Amino acid sequence: MTEKPPSSMARYAVWYVLAFILLLSIFQYYSAMQQAVEISYSEFRHLVQNKGVDDLTVSTDTITGNLLPKGIDELAKAREKPDLPQTLAKQFDKKKPIFSAVRLEDPDLVKLLAKDNISYRAVQEKTWLTSLLSWVFPFLLLIGIWIYFFRKIGAGGAGGLMTVGKSKAKVYVLDETKVTFQDVAGVEEAEEELKEIIEFLKTPAKFQVLGGSLPKGVLLVGPPGTGKTLLARAVAGEAGVPFMSLSGSDFVEMFVGVGAARVRDLFATAQEKAPCIIFIDELDAIGKARGFSPMGGPEERENTLNQLLSEMDGFDTRKGVIIMAATNRPEILDPALIRPGRFDRHILVDRPSLKGREDILQIHTRTIKISPEANLHTLAARTPGMVGSDLANIVNEAALLAARRNKESVEMDDFEAAIDRVVAGLEKRNRVMNPKEKEIVAYHETGHALVAEALPTTDRVHRVSIIPRGIGALGYTMQLPTEDRYLMTKTELEDRMAVMMGGRVAEELTFNEISTGAQNDLYRATDIARSMVREYGMSERLGPITFERERRPLFLDAMLPPGSKDYSEATAQEIDQEVAALVNRAHQRAKDVLEKDREVLEKAAKILLVKEVLEGDELREILNSRGQEHTA
Repeated sequence: MTEKPPSSMARYAVWYVLAFILLLSIFQYYSAMQQAVEISYSEFRHLVQNKGVDDLTVSTDTITGNLLPKGIDELAKAREKPDLPQTLAKQFDKKKPIFSAVRLEDPDLVKLLAKDNISYRAVQEKTWLTSLLSWVFPFLLLIGIWIYFFRKIGAGGAGGLMTVGKSKAKVYVLDETKVTFQDVAGVEEAEEELKEIIEFLKTPAKFQVLGGSLPKGVLLVGPPGTGKTLLARAVAGEAGVPFMSLSGSDFVEMFVGVGAARVRDLFATAQEKAPCIIFIDELDAIGKARGFSPMGGPEERENTLNQLLSEMDGFDTRKGVIIMAATNRPEILDPALIRPGRFDRHILVDRPSLKGREDILQIHTRTIKISPEANLHTLAARTPGMVGSDLANIVNEAALLAARRNKESVEMDDFEAAIDRVVAGLEKRNRVMNPKEKEIVAYHETGHALVAEALPTTDRVHRVSIIPRGIGALGYTMQLPTEDRYLMTKTELEDRMAVMMGGRVAEELTFNEISTGAQNDLYRATDIARSMVREYGMSERLGPITFERERRPLFLDAMLPPGSKDYSEATAQEIDQEVAALVNRAHQRAKDVLEKDREVLEKAAKILLVKEVLEGDELREILNSRGQEHTA
């Protein structure tokens, strides 16, 4: 049995309503006509002569009006029906009875009515069709509004509620995709993995000859903004096949069973358009690990996931349908979803390296008119840890800034300002600090910079600023790594903690007082120390033991709620003591450095107070001049 399309069902409903309105209007017309007392024209003339009627309505064919009590008595005498007044009183509920008479040609009628002072008015005859049309149009308007809202209640498409179970996937053909591997950079390893998928979609017979089968699902895993969605569209563009894109949240709806219906419709559509690629972004929205529902039954999301698992087992990859998905939270996906036979190939789309960032900048600056002096390699070195979306934002901000400054091209200082804005926030020169606070900030940031330059494993200082930025930053010290790093040693972590404590120590030495400006520094230093003791086993007192149980998101900075402790209170006290010892040791190291270079601290802080921004090379010149002065 085939289901009727939504448009035809809505059309049949409209015809049913119109037929009902037509019958209702005809019934009301004849009911109104039957309520009037039918009299002959001679009786009407008799009643007029005896002033037994009033308020007449004269039309082309009929005369209607009110029967007065005197007229009712006259009509009863003429018809020889003494009980007529009582009958009419019951029929009209003690209201004035009305009469109806067929009009004849009577030239003297108007004179007679005027002579007897009987009110009358002439109207055009109103047929039943005219009566119908006079109120059917408002009903049609209401029906139109009802159909409009009925269509809008559902998914917003033309079918409304009738299409709520349809897939929301957007289908892109080759001309609409327009994305190839030339538009993707910084993910060379992932590109190599995906070239096999492209070759299979172009020449499936090559793989089927030897009996091999391609993986059913490809899961792109990586931090947000690394280009997972762009990479999937590039695969479709390179293979020249349709690309069906949707998000995991598109399966979620307020109605029970809709998610599973959309999964079925998605795979049915994909089989029709094969070869093609199905891409599900944010897979964790529906692929989260299943558990017991607090309501006592299966949740709608779990029903959708079960249907997805069933469909992935049922479809045949030999038809050329490839399923790709992306997520930045692979640790919470259901194990049944990522087992072999479903999403059995996992491809890491990681943060780009120095070379990858330079390639990404070259792609995003294709449409930007940049100055020949702009060095993309330097910009790539200044953006460690940034992903493709961050770099695209920097290029766009630099172009907007150059246009605001009425420049003909984007120069290096525009890119520098854009990086500062993205990293530290919007510059707030209008935020006026009193001289005392400004002095404290200057010494605080200078303390960070001097400790960073003194310790052997820390990154070199690029810029020191006391211009407020962002929400609460009154100043910042920016360091640039010389290379990409993937591991940190114990010495490097301890040096980083000492740099973080340098600002507070500088305040103590200069003002014999501390402020709230070191709050974020203390938080980060304590967090590093706690990780060294609890996670990395870097405590000599506790040994190579980890006390961290909770699972953390792999690619997100957010922390999950801590789980229950599996160590004693005595061990917890030792952990706290070790954390405090590491932080205090970092504080003492920063103090030793700044006490040794107290004169440089004073000199650099005073220069920073005047200039507000101190470049790293200028800071190192001050440090070098110190050595020359001592030599002289």
